[in-house]
Amino acid sequence: YIQEEIIMKPKETVDFHIRWSWHNISRMYNLKASDFGGTMAIGYTLLNIDKDGTPSTKLGPKMGMEPRSLTRMIKSLEENGLIERRSDSKDKRLVNLFLTKKGEDLRKKAREYVIQFNEAIYENINEKDIKTCFDVLKKINFLIDQNNIFKN
Repeated sequence: YIQEEIIMKPKETVDFHIRWSWHNISRMYNLKASDFGGTMAIGYTLLNIDKDGTPSTKLGPKMGMEPRSLTRMIKSLEENGLIERRSDSKDKRLVNLFLTKKGEDLRKKAREYVIQFNEAIYENINEKDIKTCFDVLKKINFLIDQNNIFKN
């Protein structure tokens, strides 16, 4: 028994549409962020640093970033004067990240753009369709997390 070869056009694949949407969202945010010398990744990182400080070890899991990439990002943010590292007052081994004034200003702009984007989406797409989209994406992530996609 020979399985018939399945031919799919890129636009018929799920990942094409997810990647296409993500590329457009990323490009949109990067275009806006470039007005202020930032990037979408910088804005996303700033949005994930709490006002009371965030332990550097908690930031990666919070953002879904690999430690190596996160280390480079933290170094870049620090060099650009957007964050500062401070030792924890109770446990000197821990390092907390804090936004500088410049970082807070950029975070406010990033937050405004995220809100504007979401408002535009909710104004133009009905809530039921958005909920369906979220449900489908959760199911896709669950399948991937279960490591149940590729069977040998």
